[in-house]
Amino acid sequence: MSKKLAVVDIGTYSTRLLIAAIPENIPKDKVVENIRTIFSVGKITALGRNLNKNGYLEDEAIKETLAVLKEYVAVAKQYKVEKIIGYATQACRVAQNGKQFLEKVKELGIDVRLISGEKEAYFSFLATAYSIRPEGSFVVIDQGGGSTEYAYGKKEDGEYKLIDSISFSFGIVNLTERFIKNDPPKKEELQEMKDFIKNQITTAYEKMKKTDLLIGLGGTITTLVALEYNIYPYSSEKVHGRTLTYEAVHKWLEKLSSITVEERKKIPMIEDQRAETIISGINIFETTLETFKKEIIKVSDKGLRHGAIIYEFLEGFDS
Repeated sequence: MSKKLAVVDIGTYSTRLLIAAIPENIPKDKVVENIRTIFSVGKITALGRNLNKNGYLEDEAIKETLAVLKEYVAVAKQYKVEKIIGYATQACRVAQNGKQFLEKVKELGIDVRLISGEKEAYFSFLATAYSIRPEGSFVVIDQGGGSTEYAYGKKEDGEYKLIDSISFSFGIVNLTERFIKNDPPKKEELQEMKDFIKNQITTAYEKMKKTDLLIGLGGTITTLVALEYNIYPYSSEKVHGRTLTYEAVHKWLEKLSSITVEERKKIPMIEDQRAETIISGINIFETTLETFKKEIIKVSDKGLRHGAIIYEFLEGFDS
């Protein structure tokens, strides 16, 4: 017999579901290696659209996100999971009507929790560490829609230990809304955004500069891998664990920022809604590589929900 759990990541930009199982009565030190993914899906819902401007979640964004969540609950019930746990992040942390939205999520049968940026960073760290399994020290950069987390850790005595983490309240949605006013964007807009990012992440660099490796996750950098390695249709197995050079990241920033959103939409590897925000995401990773003085970044297809699954199974759903 096995225990089944569904985890939903309710992000500023995307809403993702992961259903996983583990055999019952597994010793704690064997939990991670025995987790089996049953079902995984994600949709761009842009819950945090115009949040910086308005201060609240828009009705249409709420409606679309709740519709997707309703679908996820139906799928989870088909798989007969013991529990559906939701994790809400930056958009719900800052929106004036975030609590009201979460009440509606609870009504769908989701045990939803509003987590801090630090908890978000920890989940991303867990997911990446135990799937990439790096040796030495590493920094996980989880680029989201409304926030970006940097988590620094290393392997000690066969286990991965989180040393430090920091959450920044910028992501691809609010950076795009704040800095990009033209289509395609002007060089000055991209530079202004880069200066802003660099100024912010210097704090992370000062705390984490001794790192051996950078690992990126999020829809932007996995899309970059698909573009660079010509992977279509998207395949998690083909993307996860790949590396990108600084040269490749810079090349795609130059190429994609020189064309319009509509032209980006015509590229098979780029989802329609991602076409609007991908420039900001690439800028985050290019600026991070420059700031940390690294020539390559490893890419993880596993994120918050995978880390949350590990966490919940280790805690026995008691968090």
